[in-house]
Amino acid sequence: MREKREFEIVLFGATGFTGRLIAEYLAEHHGDSGLRWAIAGRSAAKLEALRDELGLASLPVLVADSHDRASLDAIAARTRVVCTTVGPYARYGDALVAACVAGGTDYCDLTGEVQWMQRTIDTHHEAARARGARIVHCCGFDSIPSDLGTLMIQDFALEQWGAPCTQVKFVVWRLSGAASGGTLATVSNSIEEMGHNHEARRAMADPYALNPAAERRGPDGNFQRGVRHEAELDAWTAPFLMAPVNEKVVRRSNALLDYRYSRDFRYGESMSLGRGPMGALKAIGFTAGVGAFVAAMAIAPTRKLLERYALPAPGEGPSRDQIENGHFTIRLFGRGVDAEQKPFKVMGEVSASRDPGYGATAIMLAESAICLAREVGDIGLPAGVLTPASAMGQRLVERLRGANMVFDVRND
Repeated sequence: MREKREFEIVLFGATGFTGRLIAEYLAEHHGDSGLRWAIAGRSAAKLEALRDELGLASLPVLVADSHDRASLDAIAARTRVVCTTVGPYARYGDALVAACVAGGTDYCDLTGEVQWMQRTIDTHHEAARARGARIVHCCGFDSIPSDLGTLMIQDFALEQWGAPCTQVKFVVWRLSGAASGGTLATVSNSIEEMGHNHEARRAMADPYALNPAAERRGPDGNFQRGVRHEAELDAWTAPFLMAPVNEKVVRRSNALLDYRYSRDFRYGESMSLGRGPMGALKAIGFTAGVGAFVAAMAIAPTRKLLERYALPAPGEGPSRDQIENGHFTIRLFGRGVDAEQKPFKVMGEVSASRDPGYGATAIMLAESAICLAREVGDIGLPAGVLTPASAMGQRLVERLRGANMVFDVRND
């Protein structure tokens, strides 16, 4: 009955910082495509003001609250896809996921909260499969470049060499962007929860925490914590802040894709800080800075001081100039052996010319919602609590290429 629903997409949290960017993107880039969509949130007045700003007098406005299950059930019943930016998801996302599962409604979000994703997998995966609902987490900078970049590398290797890469290294090559208050609130909530919740700490520490419950094992250890010199790149690398999330998402994709990347697959992420002594110093300084920030956020009094005096509040974020002028370049390096045991290398690149966490993320989440609504929902693909690669795969890669993101792959 999905094709008979009133809307293709409902954007929940449309008046928030990221939600507004997604609404603007849909209006500007899909306004002439006949897309049936609506905006939703707690405040009718704010939603109507956003509709006026967009110049879309006929755009439907739906009122719902994250803690009002009946209002969320009503939204889920009217649309093919709910696209939500309302986080922290561990605090505000449970009822909406449950409503989408019960309604057989597809869902996509921007969460990077491992402990919450593990709970939704364990609670909802089988029910979502039975109801035909695709619950797709991590449809922004966390974790589409990681997840779809790895899928791109592996599909190329299988086509060219008849074998997957048994190792892929993801390296942040260039990055320019800023954090919003909503993102920092999510980080704060996750760190706070890990401070008093043993299960949350265990989920973050387990490299395979997001795999199916019976398959939470494999060859990878935990994420990079210190400075390394990558001889293959002739570069110094430091920990990538989102590696603890992205790495687990990629490993879940491998499991859900029936181990297309092999059971021996290894995957890791880092940031390149350059070559030579200067690169080493930058990597050391960056690593120390990240460690100090995480340590400060882990202590309740300093966390509250940072939230009050130093960090942007929820609803605040980078300026329009920062969003438009931001950029990122990710490089992925894959290694494998073919059927004759000959080694091969593959290199991929994922990049965009907008702020990664907001400008590019708005594109990624919007196109994920459209992909679910128009290209995935009615062609018999698996349902459940999924990842971008296992839910949408190359269909989403092509959509993002059409939105001027770079997904490039070649023999190295």
